[in-house]
Amino acid sequence: MLELEEHIMQELNYIRCGDYYIPDIRLPEENRPIGRWGRMHRDYIKEHNPIRFNDLCLSGELWTYLADLNEQAKSRLELIIEQMKAAEDVTEYMKASDQMAWVKAVNSIRNRAEEIVKSELIYN
Repeated sequence: MLELEEHIMQELNYIRCGDYYIPDIRLPEENRPIGRWGRMHRDYIKEHNPIRFNDLCLSGELWTYLADLNEQAKSRLELIIEQMKAAEDVTEYMKASDQMAWVKAVNSIRNRAEEIVKSELIYN
């Protein structure tokens, strides 16, 4: 048992506060924003998978996990939008000739693409 305690003390740094030694635990530095998609997924796992949420919080990986997911969701959304625009023939020519029809088509595509991203990445 003593060997185990010494092994643990070697891996962690401790700070002395009065008569006590407190582990010097720091979270990893993460400067990327979690964004809209990360916040949605955080709220979802907090509500529907609290064990996973607590595990990510306690390991210090929550912010990195959410920032990665946000980046994946944004790039997936842009890819889906571009593919839908090509499939539905929503072009710059359409934008120049009939702006209202173009706006209607792009809004429809964006809404459908967001629902796909939500079902694939956010609410799973």
